[in-house]
Amino acid sequence: MRRGSIVALLGLALIAGGVATAVALVPTWLPEDASQEAGRIAFTFWFVIAICIFIFAIVAAVMVYAVLRFRVQEDDFEDGPPIHGHTGLEITWTIIPFILVTSIAIVSAIVLSRNDAQAKDTLRVDVTAQQFTFTFSYPDAGNVTSPVLMLPKGRSVELYMRSLDVIHSVFVPQFSQKEDVVPGLVTQLHITPTRLGTFPLECTELCGLGHSLMRSQAVVMEPGAFDSWLKKQGKTAAPPSSTTTSTTSTTTTTSSSAAGLSVFNANGCSSCHTLSAANATGKVGPDLDNLVAYAKKANQPLEAFVHDSIVDPNAYIQPGYQKNVMPGTFGQSLTKSQLDAVVSFLVQSAQKSGNK
Repeated sequence: MRRGSIVALLGLALIAGGVATAVALVPTWLPEDASQEAGRIAFTFWFVIAICIFIFAIVAAVMVYAVLRFRVQEDDFEDGPPIHGHTGLEITWTIIPFILVTSIAIVSAIVLSRNDAQAKDTLRVDVTAQQFTFTFSYPDAGNVTSPVLMLPKGRSVELYMRSLDVIHSVFVPQFSQKEDVVPGLVTQLHITPTRLGTFPLECTELCGLGHSLMRSQAVVMEPGAFDSWLKKQGKTAAPPSSTTTSTTSTTTTTSSSAAGLSVFNANGCSSCHTLSAANATGKVGPDLDNLVAYAKKANQPLEAFVHDSIVDPNAYIQPGYQKNVMPGTFGQSLTKSQLDAVVSFLVQSAQKSGNK
């Protein structure tokens, strides 16, 4: 091959590689990493991209050079000269792709292995997914529950995930990891947060009518702030102690309302329903501020109507809404005290809304 041809091919390869590199680097294709695992995944991503740019530059240069250099006249219909195969060239273009693909496999295997490795002081978080909400509990802290995934910066975290109904999926873009949550199985996901902030957490598996609303947040905070949050949540969840033998009805009502509100929020009711007492604005299900009117239409006492609507949501369907949208598992997943608390809370809230 003449020196001029080599120079031309190199020039075309540099141009093609430069354009491909600009397309890869100038737009923001990926969110900023917020975990160690995301950093490793990003390295793998850019490692593969670099290989692709290298191959693209060579192929594009050869194609453009061939089109420009060996273009025939429009009226030339003769066959080209016969060309015998080049054994050395064939071996070369077999070995190079083999090396590149093998290197990608090795890097990917190392990253996957390191991302799955747990540290000694790993924090366990139990994730419960159901239509259409996530609930996060911390068994090492007395099963503190939260509708938001709270994480300490720099600490290894293992999510143990289960579904109460259909297949869901947990995904935080800044963590660059996604894991399906399958009924009957406990799936795991390892995270080591490295950046403070609040990041979107969403279900990425079509799970029903309210799928687009099945969203939460992952909040990464300093370890000290996380420990303080856990202690505060533990005190809030603990039953109030009393040094006196008498309590007022006002205190009892307030305690019951707080417990009911906690159950309401922990089970993601606000993602589907509107309720002023809980600052909920969901639109998938009926407006719970109108429970008094709904109970009258169903010809049932308010408390019984609320209880039955939770345990058997298909027993009465408010006009304008569909069956089989609200999960029918709350009768099994809620304890009697939790069910009584949320029923009492909804009845009190509905009565207040009805008197306005």
